[in-house]
Amino acid sequence: MSMNNQGRPTSAGAATENTDFESFSGHKGLRLAEPLIFELGSTETTGVDVPEVGEFEMAIGGLERTSEIGCPGLPEPDAVRHYTRLSRRNYGIDMGVFPLGSCTMKHNPRLNEKMARLPGFGDIHPLQPKSTVKGAMQLMDELSHWLCTLTGMPAVALSPKAGAHGELCGVMAIRSALEARGDAREVILCPESAHGTNPATAAFCGYKVKAIPAKDNGRVDLEALKEALDDTVAAVMLTNPNTCGLFENEIRDIADAIHAAGAFFYCDGANFNAIMGKARPGDLGVDAMHFNLHKTFSTPHGGGGPGSGPVVFSDALKAHVPVPFVVKTDDGFDLVEDADDKSMGRLVAYHGQMGMYVRALSYMLSHGSDGIRQAAEDAVLNANYVLASLGDVMTASFDGPCMHEALFDDRFLKDTGVTTLDFAKAMIDEGYHPMTMYFPLVVHGAMLIEPTESESKYNMDQFITSMRGLAGEAKGGNVDRFSGAPYHAPWGRLDETQAARKPVLRYSPEE
Repeated sequence: MSMNNQGRPTSAGAATENTDFESFSGHKGLRLAEPLIFELGSTETTGVDVPEVGEFEMAIGGLERTSEIGCPGLPEPDAVRHYTRLSRRNYGIDMGVFPLGSCTMKHNPRLNEKMARLPGFGDIHPLQPKSTVKGAMQLMDELSHWLCTLTGMPAVALSPKAGAHGELCGVMAIRSALEARGDAREVILCPESAHGTNPATAAFCGYKVKAIPAKDNGRVDLEALKEALDDTVAAVMLTNPNTCGLFENEIRDIADAIHAAGAFFYCDGANFNAIMGKARPGDLGVDAMHFNLHKTFSTPHGGGGPGSGPVVFSDALKAHVPVPFVVKTDDGFDLVEDADDKSMGRLVAYHGQMGMYVRALSYMLSHGSDGIRQAAEDAVLNANYVLASLGDVMTASFDGPCMHEALFDDRFLKDTGVTTLDFAKAMIDEGYHPMTMYFPLVVHGAMLIEPTESESKYNMDQFITSMRGLAGEAKGGNVDRFSGAPYHAPWGRLDETQAARKPVLRYSPEE
């Protein structure tokens, strides 16, 4: 088919001719240059009119500011345009496949957002009288019921704010239980493949951390674990499915060994999305496990606001849950806010993140038990589709199928001059957020891909085609395509080491 040859030239090459010039504006078509907001606005003006302040007396005990605030003043249109332009430079789950392994970047259903904005939920305040929040307490109670049902555990604490905070809650409950029985233990065991927050949480709570090695198949070495268990071990913190994307098939034997040593079994529930509706951690011998509501139950990541990391507890720990928690009464529902002698006490000032509770329960009820199970199955199916489709051009770290995420290492890049980092940066030029890099640490140059259940086969095939193409380019010696990538992003390759060691966190007009 010929192209139009009348008027302006529309040949295939015309679109790329005469493009090597600098624009007067600094923009490049729809790739808009955007300075810092401090460089846009003046600190001498404000975007709103406020009345002059009359005579008044300070009442803040000498803590008044002695220097200028230094905030730029912009009219509303300029402020909206600034942040809208910045948002167009970012990548999000609403733009495409977000394959970050161990992050479960699934779609956030808009139904959840609608529910979270309902009057009584969207405008609720933690200092409201309890008589005015009976509906919120009923929602918290129902969410608690389903979290316990899905895990086979008898008790739950909703108040932790995120996954790592949930870990803190779980380990503090374990410490409370040990203290109650007069058992001073000082060691927590963590597998080498653990999320970094596991040993960090243990250390934060005053425990010594000892690592447990993995076997060649990527799973915990049960015999090494048994050798490490003694009367000094307070708990074992283990993720299942683990961060290699594999189910710990000796999980019952692991739990039995832990309990035989008088210790507790803490399960990192970050990967619960792979087994929800299929297996219950309580049946596997778990004593405490946190959820990431932003992962398993689709509440927003990061910029969506405060997170939520509820923790479920076994019979051995349920007396030590923190306050507050909801209970049913003859009049409906009430909040227990005073800790008894066994409770670990209060973990946070108030009752948790209501917006996340609403979204998570909306996800559960809209899916139903069959939908929850199918979501887990589809997440595992998608990950195995990636594993099978890339196995001949990339190197899978372990034999056999995976669970929710596919783990590759950098052996396929040997002698190519391309590193895992280079490969990940080249994915940005393909229009994808990179997968998780260099984690877990048990394999060299790790590339961890978790597609979640959200992605259709069409989306998966597009992603796989790009990954296969990049693998072919790397093996074909096209190092230049990778060494300076990304080339088509708003910013090119940055010095990440310098940015991490010497971050510029404060604006200075002199710099």
